Amino acid sequence: ACSSYIHDKGRIGVIVKFTEPASCGKFVAMQVASMAPKYLDRTQVPAEDVEKETEIIIAQIKNDPKNANKPENIIKERMVPGKLEKFYAANCLVDQEYFIDDSKTVGKFVASEGSARIVDFVRFERGEGIQKREDNFADEVASMMK
Repeated sequence: ACSSYIHDKGRIGVIVKFTEPASCGKFVAMQVASMAPKYLDRTQVPAEDVEKETEIIIAQIKNDPKNANKPENIIKERMVPGKLEKFYAANCLVDQEYFIDDSKTVGKFVASEGSARIVDFVRFERGEGIQKREDNFADEVASMMK
């Protein structure tokens, strides 16, 4: 079962696939359109992305004067996992705050609406994937002169 949503006269289009018909489908599609999650849940986040985000978090912590002198084990065992949770909340659809009721995540909202579960989603934005052709006018004129 799929639900769709088109935003801003076709500028953004979303299709969300559920395990069964969902009364909340349009609201979930609107969430995808507005918040542009990259992943459905944390199991879909590639290990490389988690490693890259971990490196960024550690660099930010070490560059912060308040945290620069913290022991390495505190940084890796306590601070990094907390910051990774924020990464998941921003990038994973089911972990995002639901835009209509921020006391719930999208996953909890869908669970409260019935037995349907989100299987997948796709978000399209007008112009996405279109490669702009780059012409060199001087080369074009030179080729015509030959």
